[in-house]
Amino acid sequence: MDFNNPSFNNIVDAVYHLSLQEREELQTLLHNNISEARRDEIYQNTLQSKKNYKAGKLKSSSSIKELRKML
Repeated sequence: MDFNNPSFNNIVDAVYHLSLQEREELQTLLHNNISEARRDEIYQNTLQSKKNYKAGKLKSSSSIKELRKML
């Protein structure tokens, strides 16, 4: 396996050769990594939304009629 440029299939194959304990640890690491990436994505979207709102690119309303018109 080329560790400098591993393919997805090579990675999957390598995972299958790990012990159960190592695969469980990898699962936990991946779960935490994905959760962190999603949190960062939400944070970045929030920052962009606030920027757009301040620039007047977004509109808001508490009126259902107005919200329907915005759709």
